Amino acid sequence: MKNNHPRLLFLEGEDENSFNSSHSKIQSYFVEIDKSRILQVLTNLIDNALKFTDEYEQIMINIEKFRKEDSDFVKISVKDTGKGIDLEIFPKLFSKFTTKSNKGTGLGLYICKNIIKAHGGQIWAQNNLSEKGASFVFILPLAPIS
Repeated sequence: MKNNHPRLLFLEGEDENSFNSSHSKIQSYFVEIDKSRILQVLTNLIDNALKFTDEYEQIMINIEKFRKEDSDFVKISVKDTGKGIDLEIFPKLFSKFTTKSNKGTGLGLYICKNIIKAHGGQIWAQNNLSEKGASFVFILPLAPIS
């Protein structure tokens, strides 16, 4: 294992306060990433959620491990209860110069897509089905434990 790559920690527990509990189990999963690039992705997704979410609405970030086709992945989602994704731009959301905001160039999600792809992952977005807002999700492969 290389020490210059961050580790993601996943908390196993049923209680929402289990992080502070001495009974909680903390599992560590290794993901090889370029930390400045993944930070760029997270910053962009959170910034977009803030941009399209009003003051009293919510933004939630969730991280979980899952298995797909005999490989382990980490799934990170940024979910908001804001306006949702305009259906007019939805099909080209991860393309260059796509935006419905007065701020920005419309390059953020295009750059995010390329960063995640370069890490062997996938990124997608969807309007939330049972509530307002949108979810942006990306997955990254977990590194094999050596």
